[in-house]
Amino acid sequence: MADANSTQNTSLVAYQQYVRQVMHERGFDEEILSQKFMLLLEEAGEFAKAARKRANLAQATDAAIEDCSDAAADVFTILIDLCNQLNIDLEQAFIEREHKNQTRTWQ
Repeated sequence: MADANSTQNTSLVAYQQYVRQVMHERGFDEEILSQKFMLLLEEAGEFAKAARKRANLAQATDAAIEDCSDAAADVFTILIDLCNQLNIDLEQAFIEREHKNQTRTWQ
């Protein structure tokens, strides 16, 4: 069984391997891409709701609100799962994108 503690102070490659394993163990490895994207959007909405609460912005009094860090972790996990399904090395993609961003002019 995958152990979340084994991913501390490690690379995105290791996170991708960990998420691949836990998605299989939890039975989520058979979900199709569109299902995973819907879940990503759902979790992103929960993250936004939690961030609104942390920022003391108005919200429905009966709304169930998740902890901001838990919601962020859910978004991260699902993003990694999507990258796994699309065969994207997220760490390499991040590095390559940052190299491109370093050549851009920001105002």
